[in-house]
Amino acid sequence: MRYWRYRHRPAIAGHDVCLLIDAHVTGWESRLLVDGAEVARQWSGLDSADPLANHGLATTLPDGRELAVECGYNSLATTGAAAYVDGRLVWESHPGRPIALPARVKAMANPERLAQNKAHMAQLKRNWPAMACDIGIGLLFYAVAKLVDLPTAAIVSAVAGIMLAVVQRFVKVDLLGGLARFGIVMGLVSAGLAIAFRDDRAVMMRSTLMGTITALAFLGDAALGGRWLGKGLANYMPGPLDPRRLALGIGLLGLASAAAEQTIIIMGGKDAWLTWTTFIEMPVSVALIMLIAHHARV
Repeated sequence: MRYWRYRHRPAIAGHDVCLLIDAHVTGWESRLLVDGAEVARQWSGLDSADPLANHGLATTLPDGRELAVECGYNSLATTGAAAYVDGRLVWESHPGRPIALPARVKAMANPERLAQNKAHMAQLKRNWPAMACDIGIGLLFYAVAKLVDLPTAAIVSAVAGIMLAVVQRFVKVDLLGGLARFGIVMGLVSAGLAIAFRDDRAVMMRSTLMGTITALAFLGDAALGGRWLGKGLANYMPGPLDPRRLALGIGLLGLASAAAEQTIIIMGGKDAWLTWTTFIEMPVSVALIMLIAHHARV
């Protein structure tokens, strides 16, 4: 599937020459057109020995001259090209600039890195149903809280989590991720507190309380080497990670998130808290978790 097209027009006297470079999810393709007719094409797949090697397209013009075009990526987002007639350079898309990726970018395409990226994509493919379920329950909580109240939203979310756990027993797809049991327990505790207090502010405080308890649980697990929560979360994330460092980072992040949430409750109220927990907290947390995972990589 093509997601982007680059177009270059080499200036060749007497002919309309067009070079098309199509970026696909699985590789890239170049096509050379002379006077509207395709005369050469080349494809490089991501599974090639050197997927980012430059392409060389050649043809004989109607007047007998030999036209050769070299093209390739010169950055992560741009391509370059050069045209030669009878071996003589006659046109460049970026005069004086080599058609080559910077060394630091090209290093990302070495066989080891490509194998790691392939493994990460496979793991993401396995984990996306669990991610979708997490997002779905969060949106369910938001919708019920807006339409009814926060205690009802907490109870409905807990019931949804239990239903997912039941469905999980009958399907092979992972719907709950690496911390399924822990998440279900936390959901049940949250629902119990919501039933006990039946008050919006109490539910908001409950969220902060549960976040703090979760953070302390991760910090405790980190002190024990990350053998439970850290190990479970590491199985849910790409790359080999140190469970202890991962649990420590998540624990500290949890405490910081709880503090931020409490500040929003005090200063903004229910609507600000709902917006934060549903739409802002997750992308911010994901970005910070990526930094934590980088630090925990082994």
